[in-house]
Amino acid sequence: MNKLELIAALKNEADISKAEASKVVQIFFDDMAEAMAQGDRVEIRGLCSFYVKEYKSYTGRNPKTGEKVAIKPKKLPFFKSGKELKERVDY
Repeated sequence: MNKLELIAALKNEADISKAEASKVVQIFFDDMAEAMAQGDRVEIRGLCSFYVKEYKSYTGRNPKTGEKVAIKPKKLPFFKSGKELKERVDY
């Protein structure tokens, strides 16, 4: 399911216009992204959680030349599925 399909499903289920459904979905995604950008965890009970994982700097290698390269510290978003979602998918 992609964003457009999610908007269509919301439109049909809530019996609202496509513009309203689009706005709801966009607000939801924007608020989730903003919370994660501030380092907060986003949890949707029974479905999943999103969090930011921090990595320290380290020395890596360029695979082409073998040269040592300093890798800067970074933060990456992660997704963890909830117990109910795992059970639903695995049925």
